[in-house]
Amino acid sequence: MKKVYSSDNTIMAGHVHSLLEANEIDCHLRNMNISGGIGELPINECWPEVWVNDESDYAFAKQLIENVLANADKQEDWQCQCNELIEGQFDVCWSCGNERDH
Repeated sequence: MKKVYSSDNTIMAGHVHSLLEANEIDCHLRNMNISGGIGELPINECWPEVWVNDESDYAFAKQLIENVLANADKQEDWQCQCNELIEGQFDVCWSCGNERDH
């Protein structure tokens, strides 16, 4: 096992975990429920972590994560068919559930 990602944001850790699973990389989350230890433990040791179970997947997992994080800020906002303005990082309208046309 090898740690591939860590963040102070549990949502991002969950997103990265889902990304890796969607690409058939066997992985798991750690530290999702130890934020209460902050203060007694070093803060970054309490952050959620994503670990790959097979170290041979590490390089591919790192590349996937880097690509997703690098492109997250580059996506433009889009207008849904229901006229709702949706931020670029989202592919589904929060209002009506329609997917973005690519």
